[in-house]
Amino acid sequence: MRDRVLGEISSGALAPGERLGGERDLAESYGVSRSTLRAALSALESMGAVRRQSGRTGGTFVAARKVERDLRSMAGLPSYLRRQGFSADARVLSTATIEADAETAAALDLAIGALVLEIVRVRLADGEPISYERARFPAARFAGMLDHGLGGSLYELLQSEFDVKPGEAMEQIEIVGAGSAEAKVLEVKRSTPLVAIIRTAWDRDGRPFEHSHDLFRSDRVRIVVRTPAGESAARGVASTIEVVA
Repeated sequence: MRDRVLGEISSGALAPGERLGGERDLAESYGVSRSTLRAALSALESMGAVRRQSGRTGGTFVAARKVERDLRSMAGLPSYLRRQGFSADARVLSTATIEADAETAAALDLAIGALVLEIVRVRLADGEPISYERARFPAARFAGMLDHGLGGSLYELLQSEFDVKPGEAMEQIEIVGAGSAEAKVLEVKRSTPLVAIIRTAWDRDGRPFEHSHDLFRSDRVRIVVRTPAGESAARGVASTIEVVA
């Protein structure tokens, strides 16, 4: 039954947000016992394929589609969204020219206190918030960047206006609880688990050009790493697992 439901979701027979129905009707429809039905629904909920809601208007619903974030690609988030059939948009929450703190200065190879451009945005997929982004760039290198439209891909902007050719990036991933500010922006409850990604990006000449902190809704994003087999895997992917006390 689990595989049948997954197949119906993949084919579009069951749409995101659609209510599956009561246990008795589902058991009869799929020709299974109610104990088998409950086991299948629990497995589907654990996989994130369905969500269960209690109360008078509750039931079992098909979960919203998840955005796949491929860590092997340096494409901007709008590119991921478009490839997966989502509409992409962003709301710019604030922009500023600030002094680099110790972390930002080290990441961007600047002196502490050097000026950096900070752009804070919330990214939307099909009109719903999926990530809260705080990105910083060297102000001396990207003079005038804040005068451009910042609602699209910042990587595309950097390439077209500043001739930046991304080379590689290092991304650190951990799970954090949503604070009150992040919860409000992402429309989730406080302490909801979020996927935090701290990224530093270098251009093809080895110069760092971006340091950012992204918070993704864990119910809307799936992290994916595609690793080729054989010798090319060793050349193409470098990964480290750090245990944080």
